[in-house]
Amino acid sequence: MKTPSEFPTIPHDESLVEYPSDFPLKIFGAQHPDLAQSVLEVVTRHAPDFVAASMEMRASKTAKYISLTCTIRATSRAQLDAVYQELCDHPLVKMVL
Repeated sequence: MKTPSEFPTIPHDESLVEYPSDFPLKIFGAQHPDLAQSVLEVVTRHAPDFVAASMEMRASKTAKYISLTCTIRATSRAQLDAVYQELCDHPLVKMVL
């Protein structure tokens, strides 16, 4: 699976996102007691105004995996790139959309 640093570079002036904007992050990982707290720490580091109670969690059918949705107020492409990279690099995270 590719990490954000391996995707083709899109010039900043060609971004399809207008800032500021509410932007949902979908994070997937194996069921682990520390996953939600770890994701919360990363997200709030990059989006300090994120409200933890708004994090949505869903288990897979077999409960082996969990998906977390965190909708942040994105203020720049640099912010999104940074949060995506840190989440992708986290050992408990399998995928970020």
